[in-house]
Amino acid sequence: MPDTVGSTMSASQPPQTSEVPTLLVKIFGKDRPGITAGLFDTLAAFSVDVVDIEQVVTRGRITLCALVTEPPAGTEGELRATVHGWAEALKLQAEIISGLGDNRPRGSGRSHVTVLGHPLTAECTAAIAARITGTGGNIDRIHRLAKYPVTAVEFAVSGCETEPLRTALATEAAEIGVDVAVVSAGLHRRAQRLVVMDVDSTLITDEVIELFAAHAGCEAEVAEVTAAAMRGELDFEQSLHARVALLAGLDASVVDKVRTEVRLTPGARTLIRTLKRLGFQVGVVSGGFTQVTDDLKERLGLDFASANTLEIVDGRLTGRVTGEIVDRAGKARLLRRFAAEAGVPLAQTVAIGDGANDLDMLNAAGLGVAFNAKPVVRKAADTAVNVPFLDAVLYLLGITREEVETADAHEG
Repeated sequence: MPDTVGSTMSASQPPQTSEVPTLLVKIFGKDRPGITAGLFDTLAAFSVDVVDIEQVVTRGRITLCALVTEPPAGTEGELRATVHGWAEALKLQAEIISGLGDNRPRGSGRSHVTVLGHPLTAECTAAIAARITGTGGNIDRIHRLAKYPVTAVEFAVSGCETEPLRTALATEAAEIGVDVAVVSAGLHRRAQRLVVMDVDSTLITDEVIELFAAHAGCEAEVAEVTAAAMRGELDFEQSLHARVALLAGLDASVVDKVRTEVRLTPGARTLIRTLKRLGFQVGVVSGGFTQVTDDLKERLGLDFASANTLEIVDGRLTGRVTGEIVDRAGKARLLRRFAAEAGVPLAQTVAIGDGANDLDMLNAAGLGVAFNAKPVVRKAADTAVNVPFLDAVLYLLGITREEVETADAHEG
């Protein structure tokens, strides 16, 4: 709680105390057990009330700030001398600043800005901070969410609306090569209770139809059509039928082979495991095939899964799909269906995808995340994550790497 930075507590401070004399007591030095208790034990002798506290420890160095009411008349000098003496005895530095009231009220328009770097350079951090200020925002607080496999930090920002801030930071992020996600602050951020993901190139690193095509000897041809469809250059349904037709005649035993070839995206298990611990429901929708998504649902303990189905007759693929086609509109429709079945308002859903056929789903969700996505998708989504770790999505929900690891250790 440095005097240049706001505090979350100030929003609830009664207006009538704004002119009450206060002291900001700041302690710096090598961290050790008992510093916080020692400072407040020292202050207790002067009958002060605590208005605000903030403490941070960085590489073994503590910064402890206490905002307290003015002591009884005639005792401030003694308080200052006593605090300085206590600090010096512990080889700490102390600074005491007189002032009035609490921190100034935070501005309207509050957002969480999550910055992911691999690495996160000082130059990039400076650029993001400058752009926030240039947009009219004030940085109220910064804290680290993760130190590996990426560095993730979160800025609490007030004073400007989320949408213009998101637009400004998206431009900056593209120029400097970091990921920046901007979401509105508020209770709804932690209220999101359903996460629905695309499968190909999102939950898994592969394109399932290309795995099938490799067994049919037409991988290059299928990959070319897939890429065009994901960029939004081709109608998805037409491209699906064209690609599946090339698989006609394959023995059905290829399904088991493809299942063993599927590779989960790094962080996928961590993401799902953590979400389930938090009580989220998790589903997948795919323009791929139920022959693979049903297996993933069972293996990963997913709550929902829907995809296209390859037709198999007499032990061979016919080159056709059966049932309702899961295309761009279908994914959004399934998101709504899953939300209804889960009893979760659409505003409390998160959707994650990479291709043009995910756009309707991303736009329909309370939070749409473009994961290592095509340019057209990054531009349209609420936020984009371009690091190759799916569990980085947890940071957008304010969940730290430390919390994840602690939960993992607790459950063995």
